[in-house]
Amino acid sequence: MSDGKKPEWADKHYSFFTNRECEYFPCHQGIEPEAFNCLFCYCPLYALGENCGGGFRMMENGVKDCSGCTLPHRRENYGVITEKFQQIVDTFRKK
Repeated sequence: MSDGKKPEWADKHYSFFTNRECEYFPCHQGIEPEAFNCLFCYCPLYALGENCGGGFRMMENGVKDCSGCTLPHRRENYGVITEKFQQIVDTFRKK
């Protein structure tokens, strides 16, 4: 946050957990295991397609490949994800 204050969800248990017992842990490289957030294992931003804001690539067959994206797995991005929930709802309302 720009004022130096932590968001209200920072350091709360509901905003972060790590599942070290998962057969795929860690499923993305580039994050230290103790900082790896498994809360959004199936990223809700996937539904936003190219507007998700993550580091994805589109494969030749049109499938979105998120294997290089760490956005939902970083502790500090809980707010980034939850702030987009209304955008996700709006996307589905339009369809």
